[in-house]
Amino acid sequence: MDRKHIEGKLRDGGYKLTPQRRAILEVLLEHRGRFVDAGEIYEKTRARHYGTNFSTVYRNLDILENLGIIHKTSIESGTAVYELIFHRPHHHHIICKKCGRTEIIDMCPLEQLIKAVEDKDFTLTGHKFELYGYCRDCSKNQ
Repeated sequence: MDRKHIEGKLRDGGYKLTPQRRAILEVLLEHRGRFVDAGEIYEKTRARHYGTNFSTVYRNLDILENLGIIHKTSIESGTAVYELIFHRPHHHHIICKKCGRTEIIDMCPLEQLIKAVEDKDFTLTGHKFELYGYCRDCSKNQ
């Protein structure tokens, strides 16, 4: 997702690319390939834009998620984590429990289950599928 696309999504949603939003998006771009939690986003955003408070970060993360610019999920510990969506509106992940490295799974292993649920006159609105373990580097260091 490039800057013009993000700005377009913000504008279409009635929002501007404020300095705080820009800083949040830059932090997320720097963490491409792994999830980042709100605390780390806050600290790195504040280093770029002093005066940003934690509630501003949370409010902007909610806006960016609702606009489909970022994806929010909860990792095994229950912590909410975020990533920019790069032309992959539907995807799943494998996540390293030690370093947080994240890899995208492009296929959906739940397609048969989804079909079975929809056949039961149930309207499914979404799902998440994450697999947890250790990446090659972290496995070697265990």
